[in-house]
Amino acid sequence: AEVEALLLFEVCGETNEWEVVAKPGRVLKPGVELVFGNGSVRGVVTAELDDGRRRIRFASHGDFKAEVDRIGNTPLPPYIKRPVTAVGGRLEESRYQTIFATERGAIAAPTAGLHFSETVLENLRMRGIEVVWVTHHVGYGTFQPIRVERVEDHRIESEWFQISGEAAATINRRRNAGGRLIAVGTTTVRALESSVDDSGRIIEGTGRTELFIYPGFSFRAIDGLLTNFHLPRSSLLMLVSAFSGLNLTLSAYRHAVEERYRFYSYGDCMLII
Repeated sequence: AEVEALLLFEVCGETNEWEVVAKPGRVLKPGVELVFGNGSVRGVVTAELDDGRRRIRFASHGDFKAEVDRIGNTPLPPYIKRPVTAVGGRLEESRYQTIFATERGAIAAPTAGLHFSETVLENLRMRGIEVVWVTHHVGYGTFQPIRVERVEDHRIESEWFQISGEAAATINRRRNAGGRLIAVGTTTVRALESSVDDSGRIIEGTGRTELFIYPGFSFRAIDGLLTNFHLPRSSLLMLVSAFSGLNLTLSAYRHAVEERYRFYSYGDCMLII
């Protein structure tokens, strides 16, 4: 059978075992062997998990990640209809990346960052605005809608993030001098709010966060947020509502619909101060 496998994250580096979303799941029982790219990558199912997920141990003739890049495709959102092999080879894959993306690990682009170009960043710097990079790997859970009656019962899958000592020092220095910290994207918010102490100081470090931000949350790290327009019943919309207030958020969304703003990954954005 033909199988599609979306790599989520590495479970064990020593055995090259990954958690994946695989289709069709019904044929992928533990012990089933898989062949990708005419045999350049092979795998065996080691465990059957919930939600169509499997654990697969991979092997390849060469560098595994290089082979995945060669034979695989970037998992673009389903509403992007243009093929990944459009004009210019993998043009859509290069478009679906922020200009500051450097680390492998996210399964989706942090799309608020798509609004930035080198020219935009340079214009910000000319106005005295410092730009600081943090890393947060968007996980599969970002696409999971909220289906529970009590929002407190919703759980977000953990996502990996890293805030360097240089980034933390720059943020703390500017905030101590009266500057404001504007987060680009909801994933950045979760990384920062997971790395702040009671005094509002950002702490450097690497870890995983399951932080679910919804109305009633007390923000300690950020002073502003640049974010795209999100789907109803999503944890992303909950985060925006927690920061700007539910009434103002709904008002902004009504305006966006009336004025035909664009939603989704390649859509418009809002700046909330």
